[in-house]
Order: sequence, then C-alpha cells, then structure tokens
Amino acid sequence: MSTVASILSRKNKPAVIVSPGSTVVSALEIMAEKNIGSVIVMEADKYLGIMTERDYSRKVVLKEKDSATTLVSEIMSTDLPPVGPKDSIDHCMQLMTTNNIRYMPVFENNRFTGIISMSDVVKETILAQKETINHLQSYINS
Repeated sequence: MSTVASILSRKNKPAVIVSPGSTVVSALEIMAEKNIGSVIVMEADKYLGIMTERDYSRKVVLKEKDSATTLVSEIMSTDLPPVGPKDSIDHCMQLMTTNNIRYMPVFENNRFTGIISMSDVVKETILAQKETINHLQSYINS
C-alpha cells in the first residue's frame, strides 16, 4: 500500500517557504516562478499555515484587497488536516475529498516535513494501479 512517505520520496524537492510577513504579491511571484500552487508559511522552523491560489482568489481578489500590501499571514489557511509519512494514500484522498482541499501538510514527530497535493495523490494512485496491472499481466502470462 502506498503511503505519504512514498510521495515525499518521489517529489525529491523541498517545500517552498515564505514568512508570514511576506506580501501576497511576493508569494505569488515565487509561486509563478516555481510553477506551484501553494507556499508554506513558516517562522523560525515553526509551521504556521499554507497560502494557496485559492486563498488568493477568495481572500484577496474577491474582497478587492491590495496584493502589494496584504500580508500572507492575513490570508493563509491554518486549518488543513495534517498527515504523517505512514498515512495511506487512500486516507489522504478521503481527507482531501471530504474537506474539499488540494494540499495537506505532512508532520513527523510534530515537525513539518513536507506538503502533498491532490496531484501527488492522484499520481501515486495511478502508479499503484500500473503496478497492480503489471503484476496481474505477469501472473497471467506465467
């Protein structure tokens, strides 16, 4: 069974971090540069939340706030359900679907270790299905 740890090992790149005092526009510039949909908000190695494109559209654009003066801390999401490296991909899919979210922070021993996205979960599910198909084909052909 696939786990969060397998996703993090395949991602092979650290989460992109901004400080809570960063402006929304600076966080968006980083997201555009890195071609990602979220940034982690941390201060002194402490996880505070996550800012996503959805946070931006709903909490800045729709409320007609100024991206250049609004701080990341004002719009970040802080209530996402956390998962651990040993949690299953099925569990993550269920949490994401139930809570209508696209990102989840990963913690090990209360320490932030990474972020997984719905895209990561879908890719991992497809990989697991391909492995199952290959095993079945091998069994049938032997």
